[in-house]
Amino acid sequence: MLQELKTVEEKYRQVISLLSDPAITAHPQKIKELARERTELEPLVRKYEEFKKVEKELKESTAILADDSSDPELKHLAEAELESLKSKKDSLEKELKVMLLPKDPNDEKNVILEIRAGAGGDEASLFAQDLLRMYTRYAEQKGWKLELMDISYSPIGGVKEAIVNIQGKRVYSWLKYESGVHRVQRVPKTEASGRIHTSTATVAVLPEAEDIDLKIDPRDLKIEAFGASGPGGQNVNRNYTAIRVTHKPSGLVVSCQDEKSQHRNKEKALKILRARLMDIAQQEQHSRISQDRRRQVGSGERSEKIRTYNFPQSRITDHRLNENFYNLEGILDGDLDEIMEKLVIYFQTRALEEDKSQETLDQPVEL
Repeated sequence: MLQELKTVEEKYRQVISLLSDPAITAHPQKIKELARERTELEPLVRKYEEFKKVEKELKESTAILADDSSDPELKHLAEAELESLKSKKDSLEKELKVMLLPKDPNDEKNVILEIRAGAGGDEASLFAQDLLRMYTRYAEQKGWKLELMDISYSPIGGVKEAIVNIQGKRVYSWLKYESGVHRVQRVPKTEASGRIHTSTATVAVLPEAEDIDLKIDPRDLKIEAFGASGPGGQNVNRNYTAIRVTHKPSGLVVSCQDEKSQHRNKEKALKILRARLMDIAQQEQHSRISQDRRRQVGSGERSEKIRTYNFPQSRITDHRLNENFYNLEGILDGDLDEIMEKLVIYFQTRALEEDKSQETLDQPVEL
């Protein structure tokens, strides 16, 4: 780890040196790339400097205690600091190991978030509506921009399916662990007898695919215009503003009718299609990688129950963390940071354990 940190520090010094080189000022794109690299490396370098400072102080305190000629009062101070410095060093070492973990290339991306009602009929659609509101409020709290791309309603006003585009700083890094089956336990509004029902909704979080990520041959697309339905549909029906895009090689079909402009609906449909095709490509790639080397456990396991929302007990259980949260109302109102932060730490810890396990496997065996 220390050798890797020294390499990172040296690279950071080189970047700083290049940024101050007058010859670079004539190349704006190069300056932009170097500035981005400096921003990525700086937190790690600062943490490493803090680690080296603590390590130096620890050596000095140890030397004072080992020196018989040291002043007794000075020895007492060194002894008092020793445990604190050891604890601080261990803590910094853990932080540095996490910071050295391979970065998910999608972490900086915006996302396409899809919510669908699952088992439970009308109650499932009402729960899907609650989840849509929860993520909308969370996006507002994080200062992200949320755009509704497509939505379909159940007969009682719940959400059968909703697709939203969320844009902002490191959106995917926060939301990527939300993919999966969300379960609710409560007395439905539609249930007169007051019995508790269990319903589900599925959430899919897809990193937004850019043109540079995925090239789609226009000849592989079948694009059709049709009359929109739902609120305002009667008005736009005459103009055929809704768009249906079929990707012929995969058979994927995406429809969009949210906008009154055919061009905007086509733009949105293609954005959703790119994200879905990229997700399929990534799932195929993941399936080729050995299970014990996967870094994002559960990122594609959409059939796995990840969280239960229990209304009678005002409790939310995250089954990956095996932990309960008793702020159900606040969480459904967007106060998700506590769960999100614990999930990040949980998956980082798992990644560290995988690294440690692989290092043991990679060590030569003496015969």
